[in-house]
Amino acid sequence: MTTAAGSLATLLVLADGRLPAGGHAHSSGLEAQVSAGRIRHLADVDAFLRGRLATGGLVASAFAGAGCARTHAIEDLDFAFEVRTPSPALRHASRAQGKALFRAGRAMWPAPALHRPDVHQPVALGVVAAAAGLAPEQAAVAAAWHTISGPASAAVRLLGLDPYGVHALLARLAPDCDTIATKAMTYLEKSLDDLPADGAPLLDIGAEHHATWEVRLFAS
Repeated sequence: MTTAAGSLATLLVLADGRLPAGGHAHSSGLEAQVSAGRIRHLADVDAFLRGRLATGGLVASAFAGAGCARTHAIEDLDFAFEVRTPSPALRHASRAQGKALFRAGRAMWPAPALHRPDVHQPVALGVVAAAAGLAPEQAAVAAAWHTISGPASAAVRLLGLDPYGVHALLARLAPDCDTIATKAMTYLEKSLDDLPADGAPLLDIGAEHHATWEVRLFAS
């Protein structure tokens, strides 16, 4: 993957799970699937992450890349992502994380584009990446990484898995993040209607059930 000179450390800051952007409070649908008994072991987590990366990961990567390249079209990109998110619960979670990401971005790389109402997380990630001087492909790979790193961390807490094993899984999936980001870049010059819209209906349904729980470990 090509990167702008001197920007690798900046990319690490943006991809760091410790970034105060609210990601630690979300399981990306994993908690609902664990509760339903569909995910019990590391192999199940592997399958879940691969599915997430191939569907929502591609969409998030494409929108993050577009957000980085088209900071003048934030509202249009935000609406395009909204219509690709059928679950109200997931829309709320995405906007909450986008708002937190903008707040973190303003603290690190002040830019006029970051002083806006909340937008969906992938779009916000792209805009923050642009403010940080990163390239669209770097925003895309950060989005792909967030797609799997968040639920992987949640799996350790929800299932009591060995964190070394979970991180070994993430290491194996790292090249797949590059592949997804490269694929996302093929959409960079396309119209908003032609951006990917891959979905996971079971996660949408699970998110709506999860939102009704009185007791839960994660917000989504």
